[in-house]
Order: sequence, then C-alpha cells, then structure tokens
Amino acid sequence: MSLTLRPALFLFSVASIAIAAPAAADPRAQIRGDMDGELRAQLVRAVGEVDGPPGNRFEARRRARGAMEAAEALLRSEGYYQPVLEDIVEGDDTPVAIVSVTPGPRFNLVEPVLQWSAPAPDGEAATAARSGLGLRAGQPGRAVEVIAAEGRVVAGLVRRGYADARAEPRRVVVDHSTLTVAPTYNIASGELVRLDGINLETRGPTNPDWVAGLAPWSEGDTYDPEQVAELERRLLETGVYDGVGVGLAPAAQARPDGLRPVVVSLTDRPRRILEAGATFSTADGSGVDLIWTWHNRFGRADTLVWEARAADVDSRLGASLSLPHWRRPGQTLRLSGGLIHEDTDAYRRTAIAAAADLQQRLGKTSWFSYGIGLDAGQYNENRFNAVLGLPEKFDRDLVILTGRGSAYLDYSNDPLDPTQGWRVTLNGQPTAVAGEDTILFLRAEAQGTAYLPLDDEAKTVLAGRLRVGSIIGGTELTVPSDRLFYSGGGGSVRGYEYQGVGPRLPDGTPRGGLSLFETSFEVRRAVWRNLQAVAFVDAGAIGFQENPNFNNLRYGAGFGVRYKLPFGPIRADIAFPLDRRDGDSDFQIYVSIGQAF
Repeated sequence: MSLTLRPALFLFSVASIAIAAPAAADPRAQIRGDMDGELRAQLVRAVGEVDGPPGNRFEARRRARGAMEAAEALLRSEGYYQPVLEDIVEGDDTPVAIVSVTPGPRFNLVEPVLQWSAPAPDGEAATAARSGLGLRAGQPGRAVEVIAAEGRVVAGLVRRGYADARAEPRRVVVDHSTLTVAPTYNIASGELVRLDGINLETRGPTNPDWVAGLAPWSEGDTYDPEQVAELERRLLETGVYDGVGVGLAPAAQARPDGLRPVVVSLTDRPRRILEAGATFSTADGSGVDLIWTWHNRFGRADTLVWEARAADVDSRLGASLSLPHWRRPGQTLRLSGGLIHEDTDAYRRTAIAAAADLQQRLGKTSWFSYGIGLDAGQYNENRFNAVLGLPEKFDRDLVILTGRGSAYLDYSNDPLDPTQGWRVTLNGQPTAVAGEDTILFLRAEAQGTAYLPLDDEAKTVLAGRLRVGSIIGGTELTVPSDRLFYSGGGGSVRGYEYQGVGPRLPDGTPRGGLSLFETSFEVRRAVWRNLQAVAFVDAGAIGFQENPNFNNLRYGAGFGVRYKLPFGPIRADIAFPLDRRDGDSDFQIYVSIGQAF
C-alpha cells in the first residue's frame, strides 16, 4: 500500500513580473551573393548566431570558415552540388566574417528506381509502395526528400502487413554532366505477417482472456500497426497500469502455420492507494477527504474507490466501481452509491444515493453515456412562493428516479490547456419525484467552449464559453432544490461566491431557478517561459421560467496567472463582482489545476 498526502494549495498574493528583452545575437558570418530570398534565409539559419562580434581577424577567419562549411552542407542538401564559396574577412579594427556564395545550378531528380530483395511484396502492396515514394522526375534533388521517400516506402509496407520491412543501403548517383540526382532504393519487405492471439507478460492479476477480448483483430488477420496501437490505447485508458507495452512477437516465435502473436507487457500501479487531502475556498468552504483506491481487484483493470469527505458544503461516505471495456471495447460501466449530506445556503439535503452509468468512448477523448440514478432523502428548503410573493420554508421526504444521458465532443488540442478547437457538452435528465410531492420534469443543459490562437505559436489565445440550461415540466416550488439551477463560483461566474449570482430571499438564501445562462470570455497571453497571464469577463443569470432570462445578468471580471507544468497549468485567479450587492465579497480567489474552461 502506498500513502499519498495532497496538501492544500493557498494563494496569498500575486506578484508582478518585469521581463527584460533578451540581447540581440549577431550572425556568425554575413552571406553575400546573388540568390533568391528563401535560399538566403536558409543559409542564414544554417550559419547560425553568436553572442557578439569577433575580437580580432583570426577569430573572424575561424568563424567565416565554419560558416562556409555549414553553408556548403546546406547547399548540397538542397540540390546545389556545384556551388562556389569563399570565406572572407574585412576590416582591421572591427573585422567582419563573410561567406561569398554562388549557388550554381540546382540538380534535379530523375525517375527513382525501386528494387525488391526477395521475397517481393504482393502486387497491390508493391504498387502502393511505389506511389508512396512521392518523388517525380524534374523536381529538385533535395537530400531530405530522397531520404524521406525511403521511410515512406517502409512505413507503407508495414501498414499493409509487412511488419519486418526494412531499407537496405540505397545508391544515389549525382551526375555533374547532366545535373541530375538518381536514387535507387533497395527494400526488403519480408513475408506478409498474419496475427495470432495475445501473449501476456505481467506480475499482476490481469486476466489474459480479458486482454485477448480487447484485441481489435481476429486470429489470421493481416498485421495492422494501427490495430496494435489501439490495443495499447485501450489498456492505457483504464488508468490502472504504470506501464503498457504492446508489440509484435519476433519471427522466431511464429507458430508452425506462420501466425505470430502480439506480446502485451503490463506493469501494475500499486494495488492499494490511500490519499488524504484538505481544501479551502473563500467561496465553497473547507473540507477534508480520505480516499482509498483499489486497482485491478477483479483482474480486469477495474477501479474501486472508497471515499469519505467532511466539508462545509458537501459531505459524503460512499464507494464507486469502474469497469472499463464492459462487454465491448471503449464502453465503461460505472456503479456508485453512498450517503450524502449537503448544507448550502439554498438548502440542506441528507440522502442515500445510487447510480449506474454506461459510457462509450468516441475517438480518443469524446464519449456519450446513459444510465439511471435513485436518490431517497430529506430536504430542508428555503423557497420563494411566487403566488404569495413571500419566502417559504418546508421539509420534504422525497424519492427521486433520474434517467441520465450525456455526451461530450472534444475537438480541442489539449484536455487541460487547449489553444485551438472546440468542445460541446450535452446533458439530459428526465426525472420522476415521489414522496411528499409527485412531479415529472426534464432537466436539460448544454455547454460549448471554443479556442482561437492569434498567432502560429499560440502565444495569444482567445477563449469563450457559453452555457444554457432549462427545466421543463416543473415549477420553482415543486422541483427539488438540488435539481434547480444556481450560478456563481470558480467554474461559473467568477467574483461571486458559490450559488451567489441569482436573486436572494430576504434572509440571504440563494434562490434557485428553472433556467440558466452563463458566458465567459478570456484572453490568455504567454508572457515568460512557463508563465501565462489571463484577463477575463464572466456573466450569468438565473431565470424562473423555462426560457433563460437576461434581465438579471450579473457580471464579474478579473485577471490571473497560469504556471504551465508538463501535466497541465496551475491556475490562480482573482475576480471582482462588477455589480456588487450587499452580502457579496469584494473579491474571490481561485486556485486549481487546468484552465478555467
């Protein structure tokens, strides 16, 4: 068993950082000569830069000769095999290193020759390999393209089942009389490989039959590296292995009929992990957590989590079980249950809850899920009676059956720090309530985010978020308080406390609504190394009809910093309510991992 302590992270101040511009570097040598601008720029990059000018003519001569060698290598790689170069030093007191360049004619390719070492691949694979060369007679004889073409041929053969394909020494003839480059490729394709089952290598309890069921091929299928990579992805996404290796067995391990197995090597994470944590928030209150995680308890990459949490707002005692690749690859069964006690400004709830969901992966990061939830408990609620125009307190014992459907489409480039693309989240919950009230309603919610880089390196990124929600078929008084919409907090409208955006009752209790509207806009700018500065504006409103109401929009604005680490950025924001009411704080501070959205 391993013990991990996760201390809380506190932000006490935000320091301003002055950034000095780096000193300009000097080129190692000047490039002179008649040539096109693109070639000149390539030569300048090849020659490189130095920290300062040469101190004497000897140093200048050394730099010029080194620059000339770099320039000659660049010219030859670009197909200029007859250049005229000269290293020059001008000046006595302030010597200058110069390389004079006359590129000469550019050599062109002739039709490349592709030769097979026995055995040759089948006709279709051979034709595809020739097409994959991507070289044609008359194009510049650039060395990088000649080498890359060989790699494309081998990669194309591997994709078509020739797993042992390799390149043998090639022959490239540079003819100075005809100004041509003639490449001849010698390729050994090997035999076509057909797959057997799985050979599992692990010290853990993983069931070999379960791993075999994840393979996206059948016995006798042609080798496909993408299918082998997909098996590796399926094992990695379970989250219970520290290491996963999936590869084709050597030819010596082939069966008598020629089929070759795929070797799967698994290194398990610690079987038991105990985590303790504490949180503090100016908006959401404080809490302590104890989490005990069991990995691979049933030998199928399952995760069983026991959780105990005591907090100002949300306390619970429960367990959850995750069974990845349930019945088919990419589908995860999640079961959960526990005792819950919520004590918010809007309501108090003590309940027992259970849920079951099936989630199906779509691509690498998108998914949809469906399931069912059952809650039974006591509600102590402060509500507003719109008919009487007065606040009302009541206690109810309710049983709630909820259908749960959701989808997540992710076309962004990073889960924690996106710089381009978009995401959409959809949720629908048809709900039946029994007990001291009987009601049927549908709770629907959608959120979209988008990211636009303003430059090629994504140093400046515009990010936007839009969220809407509606409850259809219920009223403010009959819908349970925990199913109403609230707004305010770090993942909502910053600058306001948790549930602090909507209207309040005379005693200050937040009033939940039947509709929701939120939007956010951020400008994210890289300022220095791993630091990013952010400015943002958020807005949100709670409505009391099915359609969102924009009459009571509340706004918050602020700024923050992001410190980027390999696993994602650490976020620290300070936000201010722009239309502060009595009871609202002057500001709110948020610290978390990942961007705000």
